[in-house]
Amino acid sequence: MSAVRFRDATLDDLPAIVTLLAEDTLGEKREDPSLPLDPGYVEAFALIDANPDQRQIVAEQDGTVIGTMQLTFIPGIAFKGAWRGQIEAVRIASALRGQGAGGAMIDWAVEQCRARGCRMVQLTSDKTRTAAHRFYERLGWTRSHEGFKLKL
Repeated sequence: MSAVRFRDATLDDLPAIVTLLAEDTLGEKREDPSLPLDPGYVEAFALIDANPDQRQIVAEQDGTVIGTMQLTFIPGIAFKGAWRGQIEAVRIASALRGQGAGGAMIDWAVEQCRARGCRMVQLTSDKTRTAAHRFYERLGWTRSHEGFKLKL
C-alpha cells in the first residue's frame, strides 16, 4: 500500500465523502451520493469549513480519496475546563479495509486533538457496527458510555 496522507477536505472532495458515507449498511439508507449532490451536503460542508473547531478530513492515496472523518473540538467545564476531541463519521473505502489506513487515520486524528490541547478524545459508533467496535478496541479504545439519541 502506498502512503496515505490526511488533509482537510475541500468542496471538490464532497462527492467522494458522500460516496464513502453511503457505502455501508447504515449510510446506504440515509445518504444519496448521486450528482448533483443534495444542497444540504454543500451547506453542511460550508458550515464545517467555516468553523475553526470543526474539520472534515479526507485520507488520500495516490490522489484518490479513500477515507473520511469529521473532527470536532469541544470546550467544556468538566475536567477543569478540558477540551475534548470528537471523531465522527469514520469511513475507509471497503476495498481497502484491513490494510492499515483506518488505524493510521485514527492515530492521526488523536495527534490532531493532542495538538489542539484536548485532554481526551471520544467517538461514537452505532451499536450494529460490530466490526468497527472490534477495530477501535484493537487500537486501545475502551467502551465507556451508553449513548442516547432523539430524532427530531
